[in-house]
Amino acid sequence: MAASLKEMTSNFVKLEKFDGGNFIRWQKKMKFLLTTLKVVYVLNTTRPLEKEVETLADTRERQKWDNDDYICMGHILNGMSDSLFDIYQSSISAKELWEKLESRYMQEDATSKKFLVSQFINYKMVDSKSVMEQRHEIEYILNNYKQHKMHMDETIIVSSIIDKLPPSWKDFKKSMKHKKEDISLEQL
Repeated sequence: MAASLKEMTSNFVKLEKFDGGNFIRWQKKMKFLLTTLKVVYVLNTTRPLEKEVETLADTRERQKWDNDDYICMGHILNGMSDSLFDIYQSSISAKELWEKLESRYMQEDATSKKFLVSQFINYKMVDSKSVMEQRHEIEYILNNYKQHKMHMDETIIVSSIIDKLPPSWKDFKKSMKHKKEDISLEQL
């Protein structure tokens, strides 16, 4: 068991450190890790209380919860940038830490929708980078739209991307703008 746990956790070393951005993506990845480690339940349950007359099973249940909480909190903190680690390390439990993160960064996610709109509208392609590289950057922004359950008409997206093409593509831009039929994002 110990070897398999060590093997599992070493496979998750590639989890990006949370730095305050893309909370929803990081949260999903972290929940997947915590589920795999079988400790995610501590985020939704309270610590079993000590009883006046306690059985060995009661004590073991509480000790298991304490250990799982420690592992859960350690993985969450380890999944953060150093600056965020320093801010949140004093949390008492994984549940408290998780709730602090959700309350802070889910609110920011609402404002990040405005940021995403602005990011897409203001994106301009340049000649110094390959068009494919820049297309991937735009696709990344559009995937963030989907992640935030935001929708934009495909015709508007295609037209906007054509407008964003670098200056050296002006003839292509002009020909695309004057086409009578709509083209899909895939065709573009």
